[in-house]
Amino acid sequence: MIFELTEEQRMIRDIARDFAQNELKPGVIERDEQQRFPAEQVKKLGELGFLGMMVAPQYNGAGLDAVSYVLVMEELSKIDASASVVVSVNNSLVCYGLEQYGTEEQKEKYLKPLAVGEHIGAFCLSEPEAGSDATSQRTMAADMGDYYLLNGTKNWITNGSTASTYLVMAQTHPEKGHRGINAFIVEKGMEGFTVGPKENKLGIRGSDTHSLHFSDVKVPKENRIGEDGFGFKFAMKTLEGGRIGIAAQALGIASGAYELALNYAKERQTFGKPIAQHQAIQFKLADMATQIEAARLLCLKAAWLKDQGQPYAQAASMAKLYASEVAMKTTVEAVQIHGGYGYVKEYHVERLMRDAKITQIYEGTSEIQRMVITREVLKD
Repeated sequence: MIFELTEEQRMIRDIARDFAQNELKPGVIERDEQQRFPAEQVKKLGELGFLGMMVAPQYNGAGLDAVSYVLVMEELSKIDASASVVVSVNNSLVCYGLEQYGTEEQKEKYLKPLAVGEHIGAFCLSEPEAGSDATSQRTMAADMGDYYLLNGTKNWITNGSTASTYLVMAQTHPEKGHRGINAFIVEKGMEGFTVGPKENKLGIRGSDTHSLHFSDVKVPKENRIGEDGFGFKFAMKTLEGGRIGIAAQALGIASGAYELALNYAKERQTFGKPIAQHQAIQFKLADMATQIEAARLLCLKAAWLKDQGQPYAQAASMAKLYASEVAMKTTVEAVQIHGGYGYVKEYHVERLMRDAKITQIYEGTSEIQRMVITREVLKD
């Protein structure tokens, strides 16, 4: 097995690392406090090609592999998970879904501007009564012949107000259950489409999270993705790739907290020596480093499998499950190592701890990931 990155992958990782340090880190605490979307930074991410990393060049994408995507997500998430989640959603949910399953007309109209960051995308599956249970869609799309009439509410939508293009799952044939669900491309500005207030969240506070409301929104027939009834399968297939991005985000949050804790432990002195020389702190750092490396390998394996065209659902869920738990454990320990300073915003680790929690919740909770993993292992 080869564990060496290519020269191109290392270069992309270094570009992302420099961007995170020079563009994301300044002002990250203020953006968190003010719940301010990193609009300027996201625009620059688009200019770098990071919002359409894995999209083919013919659709304005960078044509990069999933391994490079993991590397970029880790570096950005070390500093600002509110910015990295925009990269994650735009790449592995919206762009991926359109490129894999959209028509050529849909790709020309919607994918191309998304891939370069001219537009931002949102993936709309969760509802007040249908979070983890994606089969119970209450949002309805009535087939009216030339168009669908969309009614309902979506919750917890990342990029809720900043997006221009929304991929919306809705039920068209209730009698068919999950086989009656469709996926639609909805544009901001369509009559009857409104965005609710921004959610006041524990973490990733710069991320633009809103509820969306649809009241007799006319969606053209050509905006349906795939055949009639394809929506549930579309959502599940797209979320598989999304889990790699969230796993990499969790990895980055953990890695960022570990680096801060390691540097602090080398500088902070007690009883006449750096606390890094105390065995209790050394054991914490050893566990953190080991768990982060294990999470990194799981993320890279899932990405590699995807790049090879091999099944990766189990690997993605394992990576998401483990990396999110490592993120939570590592950030808590980073705060502990910092002591009282860890509770102060200027040291960054308290924010990373708050950001870590969401990685255990979105793209399917830890319990959902265990169900996916169990389903895969029981196939044998």
